Amino acid sequence: MAAQRLDEFERIRRFFAPLAAPGALGLRDDAALIDGPDGQHYVLTADAIVEGVHFLSDDPPAQVAQKLLRVNLSDLAAKGAVPVGYMLVTALPRARDEAWLAAFAAGLAADQVSFGIGLLGGDSTATDGPATLSVTALGRVPAGRAVLRSGAQSGDDVYVSGTLGDAALGLQALRGELAGVAAAARDFLAGRYRLPQPRLALGQRLVGIAHAMMDISDGLVADLGHIAEASSVGAVIEAALLPLSPAARAIIAADPLRLSAALSGGDDYELLFTAGTEADAALAALAGELALPLTRIGRIEAGRGVEVLDDRGEPLAVPVAGYRHF
Repeated sequence: MAAQRLDEFERIRRFFAPLAAPGALGLRDDAALIDGPDGQHYVLTADAIVEGVHFLSDDPPAQVAQKLLRVNLSDLAAKGAVPVGYMLVTALPRARDEAWLAAFAAGLAADQVSFGIGLLGGDSTATDGPATLSVTALGRVPAGRAVLRSGAQSGDDVYVSGTLGDAALGLQALRGELAGVAAAARDFLAGRYRLPQPRLALGQRLVGIAHAMMDISDGLVADLGHIAEASSVGAVIEAALLPLSPAARAIIAADPLRLSAALSGGDDYELLFTAGTEADAALAALAGELALPLTRIGRIEAGRGVEVLDDRGEPLAVPVAGYRHF
């Protein structure tokens, strides 16, 4: 009988967690915290994207660069950190031309201005496989104030920023899998897939309010499961409360099975966090100030795992909790 393949997290636990430095949080979070000067922690995070897996071969290279940078900035946002800079590693096919590189660099330059950061170094090499691109982002947060996955408490409410499912539906649209969708809706959804919006201002304002936080990259159910596991609690999602854009709502109304895009589709890079009920008023005010919806979608309970309830309060089966890397 063939041995069962290890998933991403079991690989980390078995082979890499024993190597973790003290600031690496046991490799159970999306970042590491390193002591810095003046009562600050440096926050370090790294993410890679691969052609054909995380972006399409015909995606505009400027947007590929911006997605690469933004998915890392999103991890900093989830810690409440202010970005400082980044390092870049590119492994590009030998045939990749200078025009592609010029557009890629232009995308980085535009986002450096938008987010007030600069390139700190990195490496570049050639490959006979698909393009593989990696960023290590550096941020800072007051020492002891970073919001981790592990702080969720029984009785907390579960919140998300923005809307869910747009990116997964955008990928389906780009692959020609959403027949009959209006061009404007298709463009909106594709944009949400190609150009995530790291919620940096929100993350920084949630320091001291959120008990636990991460960004939604692999899918809502899977990522809330990471918070629940790190915090030794259970979680409940009420599907009727999920915030949907008009484009996503119309698609799901026509085909309810596509609700899976919001529950497990991933790539939205919205912030998922828990907070005590006493924070309700502060969160409502913050949502208005930032002009960004913050929606309560469930609760934290004693127990383990994540349960999804339908609009009748009955358990809803979610066959795939989120994206699996292996």
